[in-house]
Formats: sequence, structure tokens, C-alpha cells
Amino acid sequence: MRQRVRQFRNLVLRPLAAALAVSSLIVMVGLGSASAQSGAPAPDQGKAAAQPADAAAKDAAQNQRRTDEFAEAAQVINGPAGNPECVWLGRRVVRLMWRDDLDTAFRHLDLYDRFGCPGGHIQAAFRCLTRFGGQIDPKVAETLDSRVHACWINPASQPQQAAAAASQPAAQTNGNAQPQPAASPSPAPSPTPAPSK
Repeated sequence: MRQRVRQFRNLVLRPLAAALAVSSLIVMVGLGSASAQSGAPAPDQGKAAAQPADAAAKDAAQNQRRTDEFAEAAQVINGPAGNPECVWLGRRVVRLMWRDDLDTAFRHLDLYDRFGCPGGHIQAAFRCLTRFGGQIDPKVAETLDSRVHACWINPASQPQQAAAAASQPAAQTNGNAQPQPAASPSPAPSPTPAPSK
């Protein structure tokens, strides 16, 4: 009889001991990983903590720059083209057109029109941007953004090299100077269709 009790006890206690050992191992692994997480930060974690502070400072500086650009546009440009929503959407349309993303540019242009912003200002700003094409570095987004803003503020601006070359022939008075072709006139506005009766 004692032998049966021992066999019975072994049958019941062995699986129970194995389950207890497995659960103890799981708890120990969980505690080990929890204590590793709550320990002193590694040097890489210190850098990661400094990055959000730098990113927040960078975002604040960028927001201040945008606010200053909107204020500058409102002071320089008379009419609706100087409104912040027109400045933001218009510069975005010109930038997208420069990058050949015409589908997105046309969707933004629809929004631009809904705000009552003048479409002619986009044409003039894009025309100005094409004059500065050689000075825009495609790898540096900041050059495109600053040039788009400058052309939005003053669509009649000229590149310095072309302006210097244009003023140089005018200063020459010798008879060998070639006459310069006249600048092409800007297109006339399209007539509005008569309302149907």
C-alpha cells in the first residue's frame, strides 16, 4: 500500500513541480526585464531624451519664422494675396508646381480659389520662380522655400546675374551694341462668359 501512495504522490507532485518551476522561470524573466528597464538610463537614452527638447526648440523657431513671414507678407502685399491663408496656400501651390506635383497643386489651387485669393499672384510668383531656376539647389529644401517666399513677396524680382547683364548693355553707348528683344507682354485676362438668360 505504501508503494501505491508513493506512486500516486509522484504522479500528482511531478507535474505540479514542473508547472511551478516553469511559472517561477517566467516570473524571474519578467522581473529581470522590468529591473533592466527601470535602472539608470544608458548613454543612448540620454541622447534620446535631449532630442525631443531640441526638436521642440526647432519647432518653436520654425513657427516663429512662419509667423514673421506671414506678417511680412501682410505688410508688403496689399489685397487678399497678403492674407495668411492666401500666403500659405499660394506658396504651397507654387512649390508643388516647381516639383512637378501638378495633381496636388491643382487640389491646393481649388482651396486657394475658395478663400477668394487672386490666381494671378500665383502665376506671377511661379514666373518669378522660373527666373531663379539655376539658383535653387534641389537637395536643399530651404533654398526652394526661401525663393518661393521671396517671389511671393515680390513677383517682379529678377536674378542678380540677369539684372547685372541687363543693366550693362544699357550703359554701353557704342554703335556695335545689338538691340535687345522686348520682353513679352503678360497675357491679357480671359474674358468672362456672359450669363445665360
